[in-house]
Amino acid sequence: MFETAPYFSDLATWSDNGSAVWIKTPDGIRLRMSHWPAAASKGTVFILPGRTEYCEKYANVARLLNDHSLSTVAIDWRGQGLADRFGRTHMVGHVEKFADYQTDIDAIINYAVAAELPKPWFMLAHSMGGAIGLRTLLRRSEFAAAAFSGPMWGIHLAPHLRAITKPLSSLLSLTPLKDNFAASTQHGPIVFENAFDDNKLTRSETEWDVMKTHLERYPSLQLGGPSYQWLYESLSECDALAKLAAPNVPCLCLLGDNERIVDTKRIHDRMTSWPNGTLRMVRPGEHETLMEDPEVTDALVAELVTHFLSSTDSK
Repeated sequence: MFETAPYFSDLATWSDNGSAVWIKTPDGIRLRMSHWPAAASKGTVFILPGRTEYCEKYANVARLLNDHSLSTVAIDWRGQGLADRFGRTHMVGHVEKFADYQTDIDAIINYAVAAELPKPWFMLAHSMGGAIGLRTLLRRSEFAAAAFSGPMWGIHLAPHLRAITKPLSSLLSLTPLKDNFAASTQHGPIVFENAFDDNKLTRSETEWDVMKTHLERYPSLQLGGPSYQWLYESLSECDALAKLAAPNVPCLCLLGDNERIVDTKRIHDRMTSWPNGTLRMVRPGEHETLMEDPEVTDALVAELVTHFLSSTDSK
């Protein structure tokens, strides 16, 4: 039913049981979906990656979830990974409408139904995936519980840029420059353009080097900064989500105490108003809360598993 897609098993640090398929959206976009089944599965975790990310980046998280008898799927969103891309160059992160990502996640769910992936279903959403995932929880009811890591419910901007970024990106999104790199964004992957010291992703130099190795080995996975259109669409979606009440879904949110990529105030505000939600501060922590040294990552994944399974035990 689904055509086999490339899966880079050599990027995993364990005896990998992953595989990948191509899935097609109703608007004709080709996406890549990876699947890590667990023996005697107690459910399936849908990993919704952040901007620039790709399925294999989550192979270690999938392994840990598998160890707890949870199957896992992940996606290459449109515009990144091995999915179809649209920007002025292969390296610019571009999307026409943020709502297009909902078309992607609907395709994921259709795949999961067709493949009869074990239920209950849970959501684990990181960064940009956090905005996509929150919107999904507000419009669909398939997920028994959700967890977020550094969710993009707002974008961190310097005070002097905050007032002008959205109007400027809105204006440029109406011009031929809409699929160009937004001003001051990097044209290459962040792990190539920055040194490990004081990077905004992880405290683990080992994980930083793993990210670099992935992209050096498979340049087709590389992505640089966002387009003006992506920036405008993302800021607009974050503003729209901030006005909506939290969904009635149990939620655990991980937030690094040194987060500098997404807007932490938006996260605190959201979690304060989430009736069955818990904010878990990761200290010390950066943006990639689940890509730290093993003792940190293992403990956080164990918390996620407890959160997921307890949400179904109480029903």
